[in-house]
Amino acid sequence: MSDSKQSGTLYLVATPIGNLGDMTQRAIQTLREVDTVYAEDTRVTRHLFTHFNICTPLKRFDEATGERRIPEILSRLFAGDNLALVSDAGTPAISDPGMPLVAAARDADLDVVPIPGASAVTAALSASGLPTHAYYFGGFLPRKKGKRETVLGMLDALNATLVFYESPYRVAATMTHLAELYPTRRGAFARELTKKFEEIRRDTLPELATELAARQEAGTIKGEFVILVAPESKQKVSAMVDL
Repeated sequence: MSDSKQSGTLYLVATPIGNLGDMTQRAIQTLREVDTVYAEDTRVTRHLFTHFNICTPLKRFDEATGERRIPEILSRLFAGDNLALVSDAGTPAISDPGMPLVAAARDADLDVVPIPGASAVTAALSASGLPTHAYYFGGFLPRKKGKRETVLGMLDALNATLVFYESPYRVAATMTHLAELYPTRRGAFARELTKKFEEIRRDTLPELATELAARQEAGTIKGEFVILVAPESKQKVSAMVDL
């Protein structure tokens, strides 16, 4: 906690990843009561505000504006303002531009309070049917195949389920690459989580790759994806025995 009792608090407020019914009462109350909300995309957040009758001032905080806004936000916190950070969907600062702000606030010994809620990572993992004794979240894999292969090579021996985000434009190619690297592993993908057309598929990686390739050819791939890769079966059995 900051030495100054007058310092404000930075709240990290999770917002729905699709279904607005997942918004918590604590999140709504926090967003109504803070002095300003910093949002990854104010247009997206304004729709949320309209739905929940939130009238708090909004300012943009994204990759383009975040670095230069950090001193402004820290100054306001030291002056006693309570501020909130939200992403377009899910938990802020997890694979989004908010992390440097949180680090700067922590370095300045300011209060940072998480308001938990929806998370695509844990939602997909919990419903995938893949091992959950340990998992590694890698955000978005590199677009270039060579760099992607380097990253995956470093994770190859992990006795954990690997979890990644992927766009609908690259998911088929990424799954094909995973199937090439891990032809004996099982995996899953989750699409449109919490929305009307939510889908979670679990199979071997080659089967999932074949399915997504067919969908891409038919032009029917839509929505953001979470990709999951199970550890080798021997590793999974070893983990169970060790427990």
